[in-house]
Amino acid sequence: MSTFDFALEGLTRVPGVESAMVVSAEDGLVVGEASMGGVDTAAVAALSASLHARIGEMAAAAGRQPPLVAHLEASQGGLLIVPAGEGLLLVAVAHSDANLGLLRLALRAASERLA
Repeated sequence: MSTFDFALEGLTRVPGVESAMVVSAEDGLVVGEASMGGVDTAAVAALSASLHARIGEMAAAAGRQPPLVAHLEASQGGLLIVPAGEGLLLVAVAHSDANLGLLRLALRAASERLA
């Protein structure tokens, strides 16, 4: 089992997580994924990398450090993006009933494994 697989397995064990990915922050390509289906992981990865870059620019414009977590919340669930090591992002797609506190802890642990 690769380091990516190990990190992603911890995320997909969180109830309500539909998909988890390791994404290249530079080009938005999927480096590793664990998906339950129904998620266009390539599109989510590309858009997550772009969003993370834009949020970083916004934080810099406000005189702040890059975010530790980006969380988008929608009526049917959410998306969380966390930096994970040099040039990588962890992305999790979750249902609205997911335990977000537990997911954030799992994302932090997974990002430390990849750092």
